[in-house]
Amino acid sequence: LFPPSSQARMESLPEAVLIQILASIPAVELVLVCRLVCCQWKNLVDGAALWLLKCQQEGFTGAEPKEEAENWQTFYFLRKRKRNLIKNPCGEEDLEHWGEVENGGDGWKIEDLPGDFGKEFPSDGIHKYFVTSYEWCCKSQVIDLRAEGYWEELMDTTQPKIVVKDWYAGRSDAGCLYQLHVKLLSEHEDVLAEYQSDTIAIPQDNAADWTELSHTFSDYGPGARFVRFEHGGQDTLFWKGWYGVRMTNSSVTTGSHSPQDKGGVFPGALSSFVKDEAA
Repeated sequence: LFPPSSQARMESLPEAVLIQILASIPAVELVLVCRLVCCQWKNLVDGAALWLLKCQQEGFTGAEPKEEAENWQTFYFLRKRKRNLIKNPCGEEDLEHWGEVENGGDGWKIEDLPGDFGKEFPSDGIHKYFVTSYEWCCKSQVIDLRAEGYWEELMDTTQPKIVVKDWYAGRSDAGCLYQLHVKLLSEHEDVLAEYQSDTIAIPQDNAADWTELSHTFSDYGPGARFVRFEHGGQDTLFWKGWYGVRMTNSSVTTGSHSPQDKGGVFPGALSSFVKDEAA
């Protein structure tokens, strides 16, 4: 990484200056390369000050954090990985990536916003939605957490919060039903934690407003390897066509992880992160 003469000079630098220099190096190289150079660098890479500085540089925390913490390393890597794990959440790819599709009535359909007797989505960038029919329609996705880069030690020790969100709306001229059901599953698909909403009834002559439903899984115990996301609904008037509940912008993300939480980054488990960084 550095010539031997440069490394010797760097070892004589004050620790605060060395941290400033190391903070300019990509995170993966810090863990997989710099950490192995010498005991001093290992202690710095394993310590809090370097990762706090990198969090500040990338806007993950303020210049003056509200609380002292030791686990800024895990906090940094989780923030870097934060993204929606649901594929095709808005129907831009028809029903691609959705499984166990139940097509009651006339089945699922994808329509452009705002749709007949509907309203625009409350934020930019959402252009389509899934809509159900006159009998129950449902669909699901199973997220492989390891394949998405959430290694076993992280899930078992740190247990980052898993935040599930979905948006639903009815047509103003038709009543409908909606339900969300999410499970955290083990390697052998045992249910470790579960959330099932009530069956939400939207009356006819409603305002057609989009509503967000959210649930956060935390302290769910070791062993979580999959997230199973399922939602569905139908209309309540049994009209032929697509008068049932509308859904879009579904998401599963890792939530706000506190730097004080237990756990750490394990160098041997960073291969998926390295691939993402190199892409």
